[in-house]
Amino acid sequence: MIAIDWTVLMIGAAIGGVASGAFFAGLAHGMRLALRSAAPVKVLALSAVLRIAALLALGWVVVVQAGPWAGMGYALAFMAMRLLATTYMRVGASGRGAK
Repeated sequence: MIAIDWTVLMIGAAIGGVASGAFFAGLAHGMRLALRSAAPVKVLALSAVLRIAALLALGWVVVVQAGPWAGMGYALAFMAMRLLATTYMRVGASGRGAK
């Protein structure tokens, strides 16, 4: 049986939750800037490269420093935050369209 280090998993999840929150806040900010820009593709591409690089770099540091269970927590936190962000945007979009 595999022994799960719950403490390290939760540390990775906490770091992943903060990093994912910043990732999706950056996505929202990049979208706002792109919608006002004359060159939206450039803005979105730069935003995506910066956000993805930062998220992966921090994930790499978490795995190297704390181990694979922390990396699993980090990844699970990202997936949970993604679910929350997409659900929030869908509910917000349907509420705005109903008016």
